[in-house]
Amino acid sequence: MQVGYLEIVTSEVDAVSAAYAASHGVTFSEPIAALGGAVVASLAGGGQLGIRAPLRADEEPVVRPYMLVEDIEEALLEAQRAGGQVAVPAMPLPGQGTCAIYLLGGVEHGLWQSE
Repeated sequence: MQVGYLEIVTSEVDAVSAAYAASHGVTFSEPIAALGGAVVASLAGGGQLGIRAPLRADEEPVVRPYMLVEDIEEALLEAQRAGGQVAVPAMPLPGQGTCAIYLLGGVEHGLWQSE
């Protein structure tokens, strides 16, 4: 299992990204529209860390890992079979991959299929 994308949603994007940059020695990109305006840094071993502001007024702060999968549709079906509820169906992100979110155990879980 590997994290393909780790998303942090916060109203304090500048402060959080500055703290990560200072404490981990990483550099963040300019905001990427396809990722909801997230600023992004590379993770060791692959994957990315994205920090973005809420996209809607009722979006709560969250840290959401997106686990890499070979087949996102099949992974979503397996999550549903385990009792998960699809919150965001498979959604292509131009130039990035495809993501999906499901809810299980009171937690938001992300899936990520690379392009």
